[in-house]
Amino acid sequence: MERPADDLPRCGWATSAPEYVRYHDEEWGVPVHGDDALFERLCLEAFQSGLSWITILRKRPAFRAAFAGFRVDAVAAFDDADVERLMADAGIVRNRAKVLAAIANARVVQQLDVGLDELLWSFAPAGPRSRPGTLAEVPAITPESTAMATELRRRGLRFVGPTTAYALMQATGMVDDHVAGCWRAGGADHPSR
Repeated sequence: MERPADDLPRCGWATSAPEYVRYHDEEWGVPVHGDDALFERLCLEAFQSGLSWITILRKRPAFRAAFAGFRVDAVAAFDDADVERLMADAGIVRNRAKVLAAIANARVVQQLDVGLDELLWSFAPAGPRSRPGTLAEVPAITPESTAMATELRRRGLRFVGPTTAYALMQATGMVDDHVAGCWRAGGADHPSR
């Protein structure tokens, strides 16, 4: 892909497709709150496992339609007919284990003694962190993501390993891994806004 017309400096992964540019500029690293919003991100990160993120971004509208907007209560109510409907939906990733995990995870989230928002954000690192200078300095897992994954699995959630947990932390602003030199480093607003 040609460099985006605005020629802003971005994290290296964010320039190969228009979907990546939008995701990087508008979502990645922006704090997300709310049980349904975080449930969506948790599900999408799980569906991404073993695939490229661009695949998930391109299928995201279909995922939202197929999974009732990722409303926890709606997904928790899915039955065998819904599973078969999802498995026949070419617009999403048709992996039975991941589909079943999304439904089971919604049921676990319903039964949590604290909200999903509170639970997930309790693992966000406290205090300042060093900004990565390059993509090579961005970790795949951290002690916090390992602790998050361990606790989520202990509570019965599936497809939530430390790498998935860290990707979730990055995507939802629990950590800010925009590299030094990226226009988003430090949370700056897009210059065109």
